[in-house]
Amino acid sequence: MIYRIDISRKHRRPPPPPAPTPRGRRYTPHVRRHTDYVLARRAALRDYRRGALTQADVCDAHPELLRAARHVGEEAAQACPICGHRTLRYVSYVYGDALKSANGRCVSGSNELERLGARFDEFARYVVEVCLDCSWNHLGRRELHGRRHAG
Repeated sequence: MIYRIDISRKHRRPPPPPAPTPRGRRYTPHVRRHTDYVLARRAALRDYRRGALTQADVCDAHPELLRAARHVGEEAAQACPICGHRTLRYVSYVYGDALKSANGRCVSGSNELERLGARFDEFARYVVEVCLDCSWNHLGRRELHGRRHAG
């Protein structure tokens, strides 16, 4: 038996119209501007509590990171998830092709971040949480800053 298929246009449905995008943007600014690593943090803490990772595996902060946390880090509101002490700090680093001498440096406050944002088109800020007592450290967040991402 042979089946015949009608391929004429009269039986085809027209494709749906494309969904409107707000102001021509494809993504909303808050989605495009940051990446949160909270799921990776939870997984590392879960593996530590299960015994799959030792304290030496999760508490391995580099001495320079500890020094930056001690001197320019912002105090965190919560305690360290490993040792429970209130010595958790947030350290911010900036990276970008156009930063030149500021590339890879530690940012000490929001004023410095705003100045860099006004001068450069795009750069990334990485926020690392560090415990001064047990050396726990984890990348918490990556944010895009600069004139291209302002407002």
